[in-house]
Amino acid sequence: MSGTNAASGAAPCRFAHYFVICGIDTETGLEPDELAALYQWLEADRQGRDPDTAATGENFEQSPLKRTFKSKVLAHYPENVEWNPFDQDAVNMLCMPKGLSFRTQADSREPQFHSFLITREDGSRTYGFVHTFYEEVTSPQICSAMQTLYQMHQAENPSSATPSSSSSSSSSMDSLASSLDEADSPSSSSCRSAACGGYDASRDTLYVSKALCLITPMPFMHACRRFLSQVHRAVTASLPPPLPLESYVHNILYEVPLPPPGRSLKFHGVYEPIVCQRPGPGELPLADFPLGQTFPLLGVENLVQLFNCTLLEMQILLYSQDYQRLMTVAEGITTLLFPFQWQHVYVPILPASLLHFLDAPVPYLMGLQSKEGTDRSKLELPQEANLCFVDIDNHCIELPEDFPQFPNKPELIQELSEVLLRYGISPVGGAPPTSVPTSTTTLGSVSVSTRHTGLKSQQALRELEDDGRNGNLGGEQLAVLELLQGNATLERLQALAKRTGVRVEALRGVGGEGEAQGGRTAVDEEELRNAKLNVQLREVFASRFTMMFADYEAFVIQSAPDLESWLTNREQMHNFDKASFLSDQPEPYLPFLSHFIETQMFATFIDNKIMSQWEEKEPLLRVFDGRIDKARLYNVRAPSLRSSNYQRCTILKESAQAIEQRLLKIDHTAIHPHLLDMKIGQGKYEQGFFPKLQSDVLSVGPTNNNRWSNRTATAQRRKDRHRQQTEHLTLDNDLKEKYMQEARSLGKNLRQPKLSDLSPAVIAQTNWKFVEGLLKECRMKTKRMLVEKMGREAVELGHGEANITGLEENTLIASLCDLLERIWSHGLQVKQGKSALWSHLLHYQAREETLEQQQAESPVSNGPERRKSESSLGMPSLRESVIQDMRHIQSMGEIKTDVGRARAWIRLSLEKKLLSQHLKRLLSRQALTKKLYKRYAFLRCEEEKEQFLFHLLSLNTVDYFCFTSVFTTIMIPYRAVIIPIKKLSNAMTTSNPWVCVSGELGDSGVRQITKNVLEITFDCQNLGKLTTVQLGHDNSGLLAKWLVDCVMVRNEITGHTYKFPCGRWLGKGVDDGSLERVLIGELASPNADEDCGRGCRTPDMQHSPGQTRRASITSMGGRGYKPTSAQIQEAIGEAVNSICKHFHKPEKERGSLTILLCGEVGLVGALELFFHNGFKSARLFQKTVFVWDFVEKAVAYMESADQMGDMQETAEPLGLTCVSLCHYVSAINSSPRNIGKDGKFQLLVCLGARDRLLIQWLPLLVECPVIQRMYEESALLRDRTTVNDLIAVLQTLHDFPITLEASLVKGIDL
Repeated sequence: MSGTNAASGAAPCRFAHYFVICGIDTETGLEPDELAALYQWLEADRQGRDPDTAATGENFEQSPLKRTFKSKVLAHYPENVEWNPFDQDAVNMLCMPKGLSFRTQADSREPQFHSFLITREDGSRTYGFVHTFYEEVTSPQICSAMQTLYQMHQAENPSSATPSSSSSSSSSMDSLASSLDEADSPSSSSCRSAACGGYDASRDTLYVSKALCLITPMPFMHACRRFLSQVHRAVTASLPPPLPLESYVHNILYEVPLPPPGRSLKFHGVYEPIVCQRPGPGELPLADFPLGQTFPLLGVENLVQLFNCTLLEMQILLYSQDYQRLMTVAEGITTLLFPFQWQHVYVPILPASLLHFLDAPVPYLMGLQSKEGTDRSKLELPQEANLCFVDIDNHCIELPEDFPQFPNKPELIQELSEVLLRYGISPVGGAPPTSVPTSTTTLGSVSVSTRHTGLKSQQALRELEDDGRNGNLGGEQLAVLELLQGNATLERLQALAKRTGVRVEALRGVGGEGEAQGGRTAVDEEELRNAKLNVQLREVFASRFTMMFADYEAFVIQSAPDLESWLTNREQMHNFDKASFLSDQPEPYLPFLSHFIETQMFATFIDNKIMSQWEEKEPLLRVFDGRIDKARLYNVRAPSLRSSNYQRCTILKESAQAIEQRLLKIDHTAIHPHLLDMKIGQGKYEQGFFPKLQSDVLSVGPTNNNRWSNRTATAQRRKDRHRQQTEHLTLDNDLKEKYMQEARSLGKNLRQPKLSDLSPAVIAQTNWKFVEGLLKECRMKTKRMLVEKMGREAVELGHGEANITGLEENTLIASLCDLLERIWSHGLQVKQGKSALWSHLLHYQAREETLEQQQAESPVSNGPERRKSESSLGMPSLRESVIQDMRHIQSMGEIKTDVGRARAWIRLSLEKKLLSQHLKRLLSRQALTKKLYKRYAFLRCEEEKEQFLFHLLSLNTVDYFCFTSVFTTIMIPYRAVIIPIKKLSNAMTTSNPWVCVSGELGDSGVRQITKNVLEITFDCQNLGKLTTVQLGHDNSGLLAKWLVDCVMVRNEITGHTYKFPCGRWLGKGVDDGSLERVLIGELASPNADEDCGRGCRTPDMQHSPGQTRRASITSMGGRGYKPTSAQIQEAIGEAVNSICKHFHKPEKERGSLTILLCGEVGLVGALELFFHNGFKSARLFQKTVFVWDFVEKAVAYMESADQMGDMQETAEPLGLTCVSLCHYVSAINSSPRNIGKDGKFQLLVCLGARDRLLIQWLPLLVECPVIQRMYEESALLRDRTTVNDLIAVLQTLHDFPITLEASLVKGIDL
């Protein structure tokens, strides 16, 4: 144990934690890969076959050389590290994801390199770097076992001698064979032994794969790669290395520290020094995976789209033959997220045994290995509605439907392309910077200049390789050796020349070209170039976020007094003022930002910001805040002056220089490898075989505690403790456990699937976690939608903003659609189509339509619930069913895909307040659900399903127009019904009525209604929310007078019914003589007999004045209620205030101005109250006097006075005002419309408000002598102070551009 403790003491600051060797265990022999067996069991289960009859790992149809055999961790040093416990199963699986592979002397045996990472439960990462090579099998038992397997294979498959059969196996496990299995050229594959892929122990030499791995706390990819490559070279060289291999392994494990931040470090490999550097505190964090390979693999445009999908936390699946490509793209894309971090499942290399994880109904970023020639269309993925599929080898990506684009995308692509071109890299996908054969393209770019360096000859190479003097070569030979040692490409060319017998002449000038400036090798130069390119590309992305979130701190809500209370109330708190933040952003950025600020990575970023007031800042946040502060110093900009202009990154040069200076001027040099106190004679050197290392010397660190280990271990321990506190993911603390369980952190505890235990029971447990997570996410989403939508009541309860913006609402609904797709994709038996929800609906439709035909006369069992009994409102009931809504969606030619149809159906159901009921109906067909879903699926967990439907039912308490407002160009059937007051008027009329319906998106045009039918159905393009109805008739016949109670209009798809109250006569010689009225609508309340969920709703919209208000305004003294002066003035103030608020909202969210002008509490109604106060409206000879009569008499007086010259002496402006009033009144009177006297007054007020003339007309009416005859002394209109106050209030409307609906001003010629 003492060894372990000594090893662990300085572990956190050590360069490497473990050195691992994986390969074949000669004692246990050839074992079929259990993971392959488990995978076949899972595959059979997924495809609906009996899993127990599936293969158990041995597949006799495959050649034994193509099968997967169990690899083992043969040794790892040290035994354990306190800070990073060794996970043997995970390391073994990721070092050799496809198990052991065998080769013969006829096969390609090029060494390969790949990386992996393991994410621990607290979210911290450990990196692994693996060098895989082939070692000759010396065990006679294994050779004879392979011979036996091959003979059995031949007996089972006599035709297997043909080349095609050995490569025709398409088992999914085999698809995880590395690209090097298929990388052989046609010539080499055709020249395999007689059986082509066969094995004969008497003739063939058998080789098996072995992996050397370094496990490190930080991703120093290039340094680890070079170290492992040198260790392997020492094994294959003809002479033993200068020191035993234990010395080099011990050195890198215990004597090489991590470079301090902002410093570079040189340590020594077997043959040459290795340099690595670490960014300083103010720089972007370490990222050693070459973006110079990631960009050309995909192309700049594809990569920006992939970056966008990652920011929006979609499901991302990378697909490539090459493990290192998967890792390079995954790490590349996550490093570009700075200052944000990916918070969900992250598995860059997904072993075959974990393919069931693709079923995860959470965002993920995973890498899947493909087999050469595999058709993408045959790859069955559980869910694709929200999937971004990245085919790395074919340089293309498949994107989800309908997601917002990253702001300034074209300019960003342009800037990135320019950076790449400066380094000679094409910004177009498919042109990777190859400087080596394709099988090793991604093993790291090597300087292109070395490609053209000739080789001396095979003889010269052999001399160098076999030279016994080892370092005592003279002149040119020494230069060649140094170049070869420093150049991975030439090493591979050497091996290739040796294997194929090619002779290449003339290796001239090698030393000169290989040596770069200052004695640096070409590999050093290449690493420097990669590091500079990496940092410049990352800076371009980082500067975008610095610009976009420059003022984010102003919108962070710091509400808790201390950390404990913040953690306790975490779920209920609003951390970020999203509405204000969005209102401060440029319009083009809003679609992206409204989605992005809902993501887990943004929420975590804000959480870290809030916690930084009590704890040390999280490193990424510290760097980001520092950059924002620096930008403010140079560029003082008011937040309100936001611009969407693209600003280029200005620090590209400095960032590259910082790295260059560190790599050229080494800050620290580690202790050189040295002889250890070892037993003599152990680990004897044998060329081509990796020796058995002495574990006793490698399990213990150096006895003299170095100063750096002591100092940095303490600092690191403090820092690690701090990190664990900061992330609040330590499981022993109740508060932190609660924080973890928060819905937003869904996926955090599943960030990395556990690789160690993969029994079906563990898989079931994982799926159970997903079910719980989905339910929690549903609860949080519905709660958020309700709180945002509830308006004023929610604000009074302390729940945030009063008005949800249309943009935010759309984002939340899109997020709900995504959640439903993920729920419906979980546990599918067999995937059909890209949308699991729509696929389920289609199955349901097929079953129900046959039943529907049989029950055409009587409605389905739940008919009473599904029919609106609105007969009291004069509307025939509207049948509502899942199938009916599906048919509406299927008839919409605008929607082309299943995902689009599913989303439209969700929006329609939500708008109709039927989403929960529809889904309950869909899931009530249990036989169908069982047929489509596995036992562990969310939809088959009864209790969770019931809670889920209940959460969705809560959305019925608010009104959504998410279907109407999105599908604006579709044709919609409308039904209009006119309801007369039969007691007081003729039940029949001889005139010909007509109606024109207007909404926020347009009007229907005049529609004639058949006489005495009083009902019409018509199709027209979506009118949006309905605002007004023009109702009229031609006054023909004897029974032309008509008292109308209201007009009802219904959207036959959404079921929204609008009531347009009237309560007035239409006809000559009755009421105000109107033959046409403009009515203002309200959304009709559902009937009380409907379920309470449907009954609760947001407050009614304003509507046109009904009988009640008219009576109160025009009734005589004793009848009805007369408003007081104070009430009238308050009503005017409220009406003007509402109009001001309307114009202060974003344009897309304003709603109808007509309602604010002419509705029940609108400006017109309030001014009518003002004009009616003290009005002498007693009936003279049974004739009612209207306010319009006063206006007409006043205008007549002005015109006569003007003609007699009485007004010549008035001031010029007053004269012009007088002319304008006369002109407007004359135009209204001469209009062909018969809108009645009250309608004319309404029109005058609206036109006066629009043209800013109301406050000029009021003094004229007040000064006119007619007022004394028609108004009492106490009337408000005769009180100068009150009129001046009114003018001052109306003056505020001059700031706004009032536009009037066409239905109001039709036929007016000014």
